[in-house]
Parts: sequence; structure tokens; C-alpha cells
Amino acid sequence: MKNITYVLTLFFILFMSFHVHAQDILRSKDLSTVQVDYLSDDDIAKISAQLKSNNATIDQVESMALSKGMSQTEFNKLRVKLAQFEKKKPKNIDTDNSKGKATDQDSEFGRKQEKIKNEKVKDSANALIFGSELFDNPTLNFEPDLKLATPMNYILGPGDELQVSVYGVQEYNASIPVSVEGKITIDYVGQIAVSGMSIEAATQKIKAAIARVYSTVRSGQSQVSVSLGRIRTIKITVVGGKQPGNYSISSLATVYNALHLAGGPGKNGSYRNIELIRNNKVYKNVDIYKFLVKGDQSDNVSLKDNDVIRIPSYSQRVTVVGEVKRPGIFEIKKGETFSDLLNFASGFNEFAYTASVNVTQKTGKEFKVHDINESEYGSYMPQSGDVFKITKILNRFENRIKIEGAVFRPDFYSYSEGMRISDLITRAEGLTEDAYTKRARIIRLKTDLTTEIVNVDLSAALSGDLNSDIELKREDIVTVYSILDFREEYKVTIDGEVKNPGEYEYFENLTLNDLVVQVGGLTGSASKRVEIARMVKSDAMDDADPKRVELVELEITADNNEQIKNFVLKPFDVVNIRRMAVYEKPQMVTVSGAVGYPGKYVLANKKETVYNVVMRAGGLSSIANLDGMKIKRPIKQDQIEQLESIDLNLSKNDTLNDKLTKRLTEDLKYATIPVNWEKIVKDKNHYSNVTLFPGDEIEVAVYNEGVKVTGNVLLTSEIPYRNGKGFRYYIDAVGGVDHKGWKRKAYIIYPNGKASVTSSFLFFRSYPKVTPDSQIVVPEKPETRKMSAGEWAGLGTAFASLALLIVTAFK
Repeated sequence: MKNITYVLTLFFILFMSFHVHAQDILRSKDLSTVQVDYLSDDDIAKISAQLKSNNATIDQVESMALSKGMSQTEFNKLRVKLAQFEKKKPKNIDTDNSKGKATDQDSEFGRKQEKIKNEKVKDSANALIFGSELFDNPTLNFEPDLKLATPMNYILGPGDELQVSVYGVQEYNASIPVSVEGKITIDYVGQIAVSGMSIEAATQKIKAAIARVYSTVRSGQSQVSVSLGRIRTIKITVVGGKQPGNYSISSLATVYNALHLAGGPGKNGSYRNIELIRNNKVYKNVDIYKFLVKGDQSDNVSLKDNDVIRIPSYSQRVTVVGEVKRPGIFEIKKGETFSDLLNFASGFNEFAYTASVNVTQKTGKEFKVHDINESEYGSYMPQSGDVFKITKILNRFENRIKIEGAVFRPDFYSYSEGMRISDLITRAEGLTEDAYTKRARIIRLKTDLTTEIVNVDLSAALSGDLNSDIELKREDIVTVYSILDFREEYKVTIDGEVKNPGEYEYFENLTLNDLVVQVGGLTGSASKRVEIARMVKSDAMDDADPKRVELVELEITADNNEQIKNFVLKPFDVVNIRRMAVYEKPQMVTVSGAVGYPGKYVLANKKETVYNVVMRAGGLSSIANLDGMKIKRPIKQDQIEQLESIDLNLSKNDTLNDKLTKRLTEDLKYATIPVNWEKIVKDKNHYSNVTLFPGDEIEVAVYNEGVKVTGNVLLTSEIPYRNGKGFRYYIDAVGGVDHKGWKRKAYIIYPNGKASVTSSFLFFRSYPKVTPDSQIVVPEKPETRKMSAGEWAGLGTAFASLALLIVTAFK
């Protein structure tokens, strides 16, 4: 019997050792008795959770476990079991708060609570009711903070879970739920009833029970800690809310949290007399305005299981519109005044008229209007249905006056009774030097809001004459004129050979030298001749004198901006600096192709011809094509403008003119002039020996024995030239024309740019002559519409009718 007792005692000690070490492997002082084979899956899970809570891995605690007596074999078994546990653990654990799971942050603080998901919909119907926005915001839910310490007055109940720990010489750690009977069960201690007790009282009771089993607790060598691990869910009921019903919420939840879940008061629900009913009695009357206006949460009490929140209908509501900071619909309690209502609306805004407020009231039969003076704000009791309208202040000033014009500080100033014009000018820091003192103007607002002008002798007013220094009135606008306002804006004009011609401002004593220097000086082409046109002024008309202006001709030194004789200008003079009779910069043409010295050449005289320039370029080379010389002349902008100015009598939608302009500017860019060199050599006066213009390019083609055939032919190619062969030979040589080719309109382009077309007479067709290096082009036939069967039938009917008329006429 003794042996059996010894074995049972030893087994009990080993079992307790295994359990304790599994509970806290890092805190245990002796791990020599740990046998991993006897550890359950729950023990392995607790060890894994303990490692994670300490941010440690199994390899990091190896040296510590071995130093506490754990064998290497047992530690290796523990490593394997932890690895197998991690593989078996599900990977898709949902940690989203909205799904009702606990977050890592909650686990860190050792407390869990199932979260309640509540979709919020913006209430547009009750948006004007003060306080409704409090329950429309999904981010403002008044959920309890699980990170805070457990309230000492928290009442335990079934569903709560306590975290009981013994630490010191003896160690124990367990999460123990409160059963439906309201009890917790502690290993080797037994059951302890805690339901209905505060957390503080339950802690003392649990410590006393453990002390009876753990001797080290009685002696003080070990300590006991009790905290709330998981919070239970309680049932409450909300009546009269937008979403009335039963709700399961945290036992730490408050009234505002429950109201938020229910969407707040309904359409006619009260915000100021919400009843919290507990044990069939009104436990608390909740006024949400305390929180909205003052931030006072004294009414936001904790809830208990089976509490009922009843939202009755409102008793009095009034409306505030207009110039307040927070207009809307407000609920008023009995005894509250307009001052309280104004406080709910956060007071008047900066544009409000505060001397009185207009209120529209309801009687038994109709409406009536009442004005509340500022002195009555603290005594007037709003009635249900009142509509308070706060208007804007008037857009006018009670003491404003303005001065503008030739003073140092033109602006608005404050007006005081008895203020005179000299006082206002002093406040504006006096007159400027250009002030016109003979007269000043006052625009005055009369009593009927019409205006009048009052003229003032400013010099007399400032010298002390009280009759002239008249008194001002509110809203007067004083204008002090400047002598510059009466002066005409004088200009002079300079044109011709100066760098910046144009119109310039005239100054007194302005000379020709001053103006020339101001415009940047003379250009190199300026001549010595200057013509100045000056306007003629006279009070009488002289019909015998036809002159419109007076002309003054001067001579200057063209290469010097500073003249010996400095001519004084007058307003509106027009100065013309003439150009030299002969002043032309060298202009060039280009010679390219088969010449001795291709390049750019300056036009030596105004009648420089093709022959002269080609001979200056060394004449034609041995490979030059005598029939392939042409001149490419750039198309000038003025030519394009002339084309655009021609009225082609086209419709508005016709783009022919635009297409022509685009072709000249983008495609062609130059005109081609054919040159007959053989004729020029024989006769220098031949029309081909044209006079060259700046920018022309003489192009001499290299002799080429091929003939190009392009367009609508079967094969675009270049055929060797054969003397005596005609136009059709070369077309046949490329396979003839295709189905779109228009052979009778084929044409040829010669090397010098000249073109020739095919001509027809009766049934005879004459083709142009083919020369070496020419190009034959076969154009495309224009599209024609075939007649339909109906059109042919109509044509036949017309012919039949015509034949019938002829036969009838000859009978």
C-alpha cells in the first residue's frame, strides 16, 4: 500500500511539473523533469504563443533551457513538435476587426472581445436635426477601449474569462471562463462563484481560495494576479431608434455606443430625454446635447445585461436659419430661452444682424411674426414650431467717408460729427504736388438716397475760410483733382531708318537728338535728309491756304546720332528719316549641278542674267545635259497673299483656295523656269536668258540616257533612250497602262522643267517628242458614274417620244 501511495504521489508531482513548465517554459527555474512526449497539443500551443509574445524563437531560448536542466534530447523533441504544430496551424485566420476576430493588438494586451459589425447609412432626411450627424459617422462608434485597465467596479458574469496567474516560488497561469452557473474552476483549488461580483471583490476571493492550496501564497513567497482576459457579451434593447431591436454588445459598452448601433433617435425621436431603463425602472435620463455642446459625457453610463434604452418622441423642436454658425433644427426643453438656443447654434456668425431676431410662430389657425429684441434674448421662451430667422447686417456704413485723387493717402476714413474737408485732407497726409486747388468735388448722398455734387474752393478751405471749408457728411466721396488730369497726352512719331520706329511720349524741350537716341539710333541706311511734319493750329479757317501740316526739312549727319543743330520738337510731330538713294546689301543666287564651280554667287548688277552667272561658275561641264537647265525661284509671301486675296467666287465650304495656298507653301515652295541653253549661247538676248532675282537657284542636270515612265502604268521604270522611238514605245516598254490609266491624257516632263501633253484631232492623236532624261506620266482616269437601268429606260422613253413627234410632224 505504501508503494502504491509513493508511485501516485510521484506521478502527481511529475504531472504538475509538466503542466507548469508547459504553461511557462521561459520562467521555470528547473526543466530537468520535462518530458516532451507527455506534452499535449494544447501545451505545445501555449509554448508557441509564449514564444511569440516574447518575440523569441525556439533556437533563441535553447541555451536558456539547457542551463535550467533540460536535456538536449528533450529540447530537440520540443523543436520538432513546435515545427509540426506550426505546419498544422491554419494559415487563413481572419484578423479583420469587422469579422469579429481579435486583433494582434488586442492579444498583446491580453484581452479579447468579439467585435460587432454595423453598416452606417447617411441619414439625409434628418440631416438638419442637430445631433443627427453624431450617429451617421461610421468612425465614431463609442466602442470601449480594451487596452485600458479593467474597471474595479466591473461586475462579472457568465461569458467573462479571467486570467489567473501565480508567480514567485510557485507558478501557475491559466485563462478560466466564468461558467453559465457563474463559477470559475481552478485546478487543485476547485470552483469559485464570482458572478455578480466586482472584479475587485472577485480578485480577493480568488486569492483567498488559492492561498488555501498554495502554501507559498499564504507565506507571501508567491503572488496572485487576476485580470479580465475575455469580456462577455450582453443583450440590450433599443426602442425608438432608427434601427430598433435587440443588440449583443460588449459588457464594457455605454449608452452612446448602443445608440450609435441603433442609428440614433428616429425621425421624431428625442435627443434630450432618452431613458435608460434597468430592472423596469428609469435608471438615467440621457441628454445628448450635453455632449454635443459641452463635451460632457456624464450621461454616457455603462450598460448591463437586459438594459432597455427607450427613445421617446420629442416635445419641442424649433428651427434656426440664416446667419448663425450652425443652422438647423434644435430640440428645446421646458425653461430654456433663446440664449440657450443660440448657444446650441454656436452663436451668430460675423455677418449676422444681432440687434433683433425675427421669429415665425404658429397659432392654432395661422402663422404670426414676432420680433425679439436683443434685451429679450435671455427671457424669450421658444415655442414648438418656431422658426428663427437671423438676417445679414446692411451693406452700408454708419461712419464711413472717402477721399480720392491727388492726396498722399487716398482711402476710406471714419467720419465724426463736425468733420470738415480740411480735417479729412490732414488725415490723408495732405495734398500732392500736382493737386489742383481751385476746385474739389464732393459726391454726397442725400436723404432719399439720390446723389448731388458739391464743389469746394480747396485753396480757400485750406487757408481757413470756414465758408469754403464745409462740413462733411456720412458717405461723402471727396475728389481732389490733379493738374495732370487736364493735360492732353502728347505723343510724337518717328519712322524710317531708325532701329525702333513708332509712337513715343512727348516731354517738354524734347529734341530730335533726344528722340533718335531714345529709339536706338539711326540705321546704316539712313540718309542725311529728315522730314518733320507739324500740325497747323489756327482759330480761323483760311480757304486760300490748302496746307494741312507744316513740313520742315532738315539735313543731318547720317553716321552720327548727335547732330550739331539740335531741333526742338513739338507735340504730335511726325519725324521721317529718309533712306539712302543707293543702299542695297549684296544678294546671292545658287548654281548647282554640272558646272565647273557650283556654289553661291553674288548678283553683280541689277540685270545679272543666267548666262553671266553660269559663265562665272566656269560654264557647263562635259557631262551637262544642255536640255536640262532650269531655274528654281522661291515663291514669295506676297505672291501667296495675292493669291489669297483673289475672289474665286467659291462657296463657303469649298476649300480650293486653302488647298492652293497649302500646295504653294508646303509642297512646291518654288516655281520652275525652263532654260534653253543652246538658244542663249547663240543669242544673248533670247528670252530664256532671264534676269536673276535674289534666292534663285540655277540647276544644271547631268546627262542621263534614260526615260522614266510613271503614273498609272503596269511597271514604273526607267527605259534606256533610243533615238527615233516615240511616246508609245516607252509606254509599251513598261507593260502599258493599267485599268485606271488615262493614256490619251499622258504628258511628258523634260529635264529643264518644261512639259508637253498629248493632243488629239478627230481620230488622230499626236504624242509629244521624247528626249533623254525626260519623264512620261500617265494620269488616272476620273471616276464616272454608270447609268442605272432606270436611267437607261427613261432615256429610251425620251427618244421614243421624240421619234413619235418627228413622225407626226411629217405626216
